[in-house]
Amino acid sequence: MRKIFVIASLLFGSLSFAQQSPVSWAFSSKKISPTIYEIHLTASILPGWHLYSQNQPDDAIAVPTSFSFSKNPLLQFDGAVKEVGKLEKFRDEKLDVSANQYSQKVNFIQKVTVKGKAKTAVAGKLEFQTCDDKKCLPPKTVNFTVALN
Repeated sequence: MRKIFVIASLLFGSLSFAQQSPVSWAFSSKKISPTIYEIHLTASILPGWHLYSQNQPDDAIAVPTSFSFSKNPLLQFDGAVKEVGKLEKFRDEKLDVSANQYSQKVNFIQKVTVKGKAKTAVAGKLEFQTCDDKKCLPPKTVNFTVALN
């Protein structure tokens, strides 16, 4: 009976590890002025894995990271989401494809202006894909809400 328990524990432990994502996300806001905030969507990437940039070369086959913000009449989104990190330009000669990607960490920043003095939050979802040297995981969607304090 004990052997069955040990085998079951190892099996379920392996399955739960396999379901973990090689990318973890942190969400925060930074007040720049009385009405302007930066929304930080920060990806921490496990060693050996990479996350794709929003902007990909024409021959890329990877799914670029993308952001979709929920409509909020109290917010005005200022410009596009900026990427802060060490961009790597990857080229796979065997597949004849290229990719713009990040390893370790990348910070995506969206600037917003709050209309009025009401407390509000930025909500939305992001989609991303990760790969290592042997495989790519299917694209994943993450919902987020960031309070503006």
